[in-house]
Amino acid sequence: MKRIGWPTVCLLSVEFVALCVWVGGLIVLVGAVIPAVFNTFGGQEAGGLFLTKAFEGYNRLVVIALVVLLVAMGYRQWRGEGATVSRSEWILLSAMGGIAGLIILVLHPQAAALQAEAYGLKDEEAKKAAFEAFFRLHKPIRSLYVVNGLLGISLLVLKAKRSLQEGIPA
Repeated sequence: MKRIGWPTVCLLSVEFVALCVWVGGLIVLVGAVIPAVFNTFGGQEAGGLFLTKAFEGYNRLVVIALVVLLVAMGYRQWRGEGATVSRSEWILLSAMGGIAGLIILVLHPQAAALQAEAYGLKDEEAKKAAFEAFFRLHKPIRSLYVVNGLLGISLLVLKAKRSLQEGIPA
């Protein structure tokens, strides 16, 4: 078994925590928060605004997790001590970061603007058209969140597998 220093063990632990925040946060939002909001709040508008804010908070955590993962994995790669970073790990993290960037920087702001516009309209026909535009944009955003969650789970599995195969933390 290769000897790994405490700094590397700590960095690996932080990587796992960052991935748990990224994937676990999404699971909590989808599995618990969204159903609770629409079964509790007094209407679509209040619930929709709450969820927009909840996902903005989640997106901030994703950015922090991405930075933590990049720094920790970069350090392990640079250090080259036992627990190196595989090419597959970099590919998965790059895909996750790219998808998160697309959601956070491009799609979510557009969806939030469409949502605010729809809630501000008084005319029912205009409101209906605005909501249709919002949901057309929102559908691919939901799909990208799911894909990103699956990529995160894949990265967790890859790290666990490497840990078991090499007898060192992945």
